Amino acid sequence: MTTPRLSTAEIGVIRGTRSAEPDIDIHQVSDSGLGPTGRPPRAIPDPQPLSTHGPARIIAMCNQKGGVGKTTSTINLGAALAECGRRVLLVDLDPQGALSAGLGVAHHDLDLTVHNLLVESRVSIDDVVMRTRVDNMDLLPSNIDLSAAEIQLVNEVGREQTLGRVLHPVLDRYDYILIDCQPSLGLLTVNALACADGVLIPMECEYFSLRGLALLNDTVEKVHDRLNPKLTLTGIVVTMYDARTLHSREVMARVVEVFGEVVFDTVITRTVRFPETSVAGEPITTWAPKSGGAQAYRSLAREVVYRAGR
Repeated sequence: MTTPRLSTAEIGVIRGTRSAEPDIDIHQVSDSGLGPTGRPPRAIPDPQPLSTHGPARIIAMCNQKGGVGKTTSTINLGAALAECGRRVLLVDLDPQGALSAGLGVAHHDLDLTVHNLLVESRVSIDDVVMRTRVDNMDLLPSNIDLSAAEIQLVNEVGREQTLGRVLHPVLDRYDYILIDCQPSLGLLTVNALACADGVLIPMECEYFSLRGLALLNDTVEKVHDRLNPKLTLTGIVVTMYDARTLHSREVMARVVEVFGEVVFDTVITRTVRFPETSVAGEPITTWAPKSGGAQAYRSLAREVVYRAGR
């Protein structure tokens, strides 16, 4: 299956409206030599090429609060990992299909999606997986049909492990599988956590997002104890950060105080370029490759690879 592309005329219109807003330097260092997290910036080596691929490390991109940059982070982290020579599969586990739409897929017109994989045993993952415009990055798309999955799975034996069974046949094809979870802690999100090696939490640099981390952390611990002993907290990436506001700096200081080294050094700053990439249907690493946003996700990818050790 191929991904629908915007026409040349549509791309031209979008490119003609790109904002001239300057990007904020993600590595900006204060006079005291500290980065945005309040720690000295650490030198993370560039990822080394892999001689073999797989088995995949599964990362659930999770936050029960919407609008925190979760889908944006999934797309752009995946693209940045692919740039590093890693083979990546993105899984759209949100009935809104924002991940699919953000990659230019006409998801409402699809006959087969993640929903079919979860509820129909006759459907193979190879029937659903799609190539994206980014080399080394594939997609399992979703649409509104997925909203029925929780009801359909509720009486199934081993319902929390359904997604894990779906992904198992392709683990050896990929180095990373990133699951874009819906903004809730329902059965679909529990499925993602039950098969994941780690949880990466995009957190908007805002007070109410900080409050929600306690509930999410509690859910992760319960899944670890009852369903998936290998599950760990990969890290927290702070999004929509604006160093010019006292509120952002205070929230950043608090989250680092509470979670310490779990918080990634890389922060994702506010910029109008991310909505532009959604319209264009491609990651910021290809849409605006020299922008601060693109550099931020490349930096995040280096940290993820460094922490994973491959």
